[in-house]
Amino acid sequence: QVQLVESGGGLVQAGGSLRLSCAASGRTFSTYTMGWFRQAPGKEREAVAAISRSGGNIYYRDSVKGRFTISRDNAKNTVYLQMNSLKPEDTSVYYCAAKDDRGVIVVDPIAYDYWGQGTQVTVSS
Repeated sequence: QVQLVESGGGLVQAGGSLRLSCAASGRTFSTYTMGWFRQAPGKEREAVAAISRSGGNIYYRDSVKGRFTISRDNAKNTVYLQMNSLKPEDTSVYYCAAKDDRGVIVVDPIAYDYWGQGTQVTVSS
């Protein structure tokens, strides 16, 4: 079992930055692919970024490329999402999630086994 706790959300003006953190319990964090997802009201949950257990493979959805950076610190059991140049359309609840690393980045939410409680990100125009 893995427990995930997100932090770092909040209200920011367009063009601003936020850094989300996701702290994981357990000693097997380094074996998991970690993902950041978001879900706005009335919309499906979508993958924002994902990172393999070693950090060697990374995925970003097109709309955040060049603005968001995912990283992980396996010694601290933590994954981060640095979000710069935020836009109102980035407003959403952001979730981190974990799945066993099988060597391929997967972005379908249904493939992820463990989820955090979510943190609200609101970007004002």
